[in-house]
Amino acid sequence: MPQTIAFTKGHGTGNDFVVVPDPDGALDLSADQVAVLCDRRFGIGADGMLRVVRTTAIPEGAEAAQAGVEWFMDYRNADGSVAEMCGNGTRVFARYLTELGWADATAPLRIGTRAGIKTLTRSDRGFEVDLGTWRVDADVLVHTRGGGAPRPGMGIDVGNPHIVVALPDVEELDALDLTVKPQLNPDPPAGANIEFVVPSDPLVTDGVGSIRMRVFERGVGETLSCGTGVAAAALAVREWAGSAAPDAWTVDVPGGRLGVRMADGHVFLSGPATLVFSGEVSLA
Repeated sequence: MPQTIAFTKGHGTGNDFVVVPDPDGALDLSADQVAVLCDRRFGIGADGMLRVVRTTAIPEGAEAAQAGVEWFMDYRNADGSVAEMCGNGTRVFARYLTELGWADATAPLRIGTRAGIKTLTRSDRGFEVDLGTWRVDADVLVHTRGGGAPRPGMGIDVGNPHIVVALPDVEELDALDLTVKPQLNPDPPAGANIEFVVPSDPLVTDGVGSIRMRVFERGVGETLSCGTGVAAAALAVREWAGSAAPDAWTVDVPGGRLGVRMADGHVFLSGPATLVFSGEVSLA
């Protein structure tokens, strides 16, 4: 029999999600069901699904539960595959919890993810999430339709894997055909999100760096924004720019503008989170 579930549609700079409340972990949604929810023609439509579940009600939440964290963000890509976490998704998740009164909007909010515990606070942009530490990985060659010869991309891990490719100008960025998945060599076993960036000219103004970005998300395709991808892109450009590069950045994506800062070995992402509408849907 079909089951009826409640949902809320939300987005962070156009990176959109189906938020499904499941506090006690009663739902067992298959990859196919998640894909139907996220389908833009036959479902609600989204880049991914955020299941709101207590840490005590999901096996992956055990470590967070021991640390006293109440809520776990079970994030799925639009194709139903499981992902470590999502930077824009954490802000939408926080907005959902605080709007419903399930979390205190005035205090730092810790949530569990498959990439560890993430802490969110209110900021002048909306919410800021501490994404934690990062790791620079090996370069990967990236071949993109409309992008000419393969280009080297820097591997950056911010809890999930990214490959960041620098382009010379906005015209080349706009010419990329991201309806087709870029080819990676070597192809990481778990795949990766791929960011294409163009530095602003000048790169730094009043101590803040600025770049423009497009992204191809694994399991989704091109999206209007990717929070962890924005952080990875800023980190890569900062690495390329050298020791004089700033620790504060703005990143323009098709869905808007996000802020990134680095402090004490951690990278922080800030930006808006919007809840659009709520309803119920029946799933076979």
